[in-house]
Amino acid sequence: MPSTMRPAPSSPITVALVDDYDVVLKGLAHFFDDYRDRVVVAEIDANTDVSETVDIVLYDSFAQPESDASQIADLIANPRASRVVVYTWNLHPELVASASDLGVHGYLSKTLTASQLVSAIEAIHAGEVVVSEYRRPAPSAPGLDWPGRLEGITDRESEILALITQGMSNADVARLTYLSPNTVKSYIRSVYRKIGATSRTQAVIYGVNHGFSPDYHRIDHWMGGP
Repeated sequence: MPSTMRPAPSSPITVALVDDYDVVLKGLAHFFDDYRDRVVVAEIDANTDVSETVDIVLYDSFAQPESDASQIADLIANPRASRVVVYTWNLHPELVASASDLGVHGYLSKTLTASQLVSAIEAIHAGEVVVSEYRRPAPSAPGLDWPGRLEGITDRESEILALITQGMSNADVARLTYLSPNTVKSYIRSVYRKIGATSRTQAVIYGVNHGFSPDYHRIDHWMGGP
C-alpha cells in the first residue's frame, strides 16, 4: 500500500462501481459516505457498460474471480474508464498477474478499511499501480476470533452474514454451509436482531462496513451440519 504523502486532488475523484449484484453495490457505495470530499461515486452499474466518464472504475469481483477476465477486458477497453481497479477477496498471485496482463491499474483487497481504500484510489488516480499484499489464508479453528464476536454474533452467524454480504441467496448459503434452508433462515433472523437490521439490504450494508468475509476453512469444518 502507498505510504508517501501526496497532494490531494483539486476536486473529488469520480468512481464507478461495477458488480453483478445491485445490493452489494449499494452497500459498497455507502463505504465512501465519510469521504465525499475525496471520492464521489458517479455511477453504480450491474454490468461493464459504464456510461459516464470517470476517473476510476472499481470492479467488485464477486465469488468467481477466475471468470472475470472478459469483464475486466471490456472495462479496460471502455474509453470512459480512465483507470480500472479490481476489488476482491481473492489476491492469489496468478489472478493478480492475469489482471495485470490485461492492464488493470490496481488490485485491491476487500479487507481494506474505508480510509485505506480511499488512499489507494488516490494513489492510483495519481498514476501509481497499487496491489494489495497477498497473504496465504490460514485455517481457522473453533475458539478463534471472528467478526462480530464482541457484538454477540456467533461464529456460524458471522459466516452466514459474510456470505449474504457477498450477495448470496439463502439457497447458496445453505449449499455452502451444509445447513438446511430453514436453519439458514433461523440464523439470519438471529443476526438481524443482533445488528438491528430489518432488511437484507441493511444487513449487507452492515456486513460491508464491518469487514465480514467468508471463511471457507471454517465452512469445511462444519460439513457435518449443526
